Amino acid sequence: MRSLDADAVAALGPAAAVRAITAALRGGFDPATDTPRTAVGLAHGQFLLMPSETPAAAGVKVATVAPGNPARGLPRIQAVYLLFDGETLGLRAVLDGTALTTLRTPAMSVAAVLPVLPDRPLRVAVVGAGPQATGHVATLAAVRRLADVTHLVRDPSRTSLDAVRLGSAPADEALRTADVVVCATSARSPVFDSALLGDDVVVIAVGSHEPDVREVDALLMGRATVVVEDVATALREAGDVVLAIAEGALGAAGLVPVRDVVTGAVIPPAGRPVVFKSVGMSWQDLVVAEAVLAADA
Repeated sequence: MRSLDADAVAALGPAAAVRAITAALRGGFDPATDTPRTAVGLAHGQFLLMPSETPAAAGVKVATVAPGNPARGLPRIQAVYLLFDGETLGLRAVLDGTALTTLRTPAMSVAAVLPVLPDRPLRVAVVGAGPQATGHVATLAAVRRLADVTHLVRDPSRTSLDAVRLGSAPADEALRTADVVVCATSARSPVFDSALLGDDVVVIAVGSHEPDVREVDALLMGRATVVVEDVATALREAGDVVLAIAEGALGAAGLVPVRDVVTGAVIPPAGRPVVFKSVGMSWQDLVVAEAVLAADA
C-alpha cells in the first residue's frame, strides 16, 4: 500500500490530469453510471462520501465540509482518497484527497471546454482567488497560451493576487473581453451581470453543488449551450441549472452531457456562449488517482 501526499498528487501535473479525464470519456466511461455522492450530516458540517469504479480500480473519497473553518484560517473542505484494486479490492494507495480535488476539478473543466476553446492566446477572467481559481488558470495554461488573466473578487485586500473588485469598471471590462470566464466561489447568488459577456464566451462554473445555490444567472443559462457532467446529477445538484429551469429560462432537454462534447458526438454551435456547469463527480477522482499512482510508480 502506497501513501501519496499532496506533492506526489500535484506532481502528475494539470495536462496529464486533463488527458486522464479525456481518455476515460473517450474510452467509453459513461458518467451516468457513476454512484451519486452521499452527504452525512455532522455537528459542525458534513461528510461527503464519493465512491466509484472503473474496470481496473475502485475508490472512495471521504471529504469533510466545515463551514466554520475559514474563520479559523482552516480549509472549508478537506479530504482523503482510498484507491483499491478493481479485482481483489485490496487497498493500493491512500492519497491526499484535498490535493486530488484541487487537481481533478480544473482538469474536468478544461477537458470539457477544450473542444470549444478558440485557437489563440486566451483572455481569462476568474471570479475567485482560492485554490480552484488558481488551479483553473494553471490548467488552462497547460493546454493554451494565455494572453492575460484577471481575478475578480469582492475584496482585493484579502488576497495576495493582483485582483480587481467585482462590479468595478476594470472588472466589467475583463468580463466583456474575456474568452473564458471561470466562476470558483462560495457565492450563493450570481456573481456578475451576464449581459456583460460576449456571444462566444466560454464560462466554467464550479463553485456550487447544491440545488439552491448558483454563480451565474438564468439569463446566461438561457442563451448558452449548457454542458454538464451528467444530466441527472445536474438536475439533482447544480443550482445554476435547477434555478434556471425553475425560472423558465432553460429546459432540461437542452442539457448536453460532457461525454458527448469530448467525444465529438455533439458540437456546440458557434455564436452563442458555452457554459460548463460542474458539481464534481466521484469518477473524476478515481481516474485521476489512477493516473497519479501510475505516474508515481
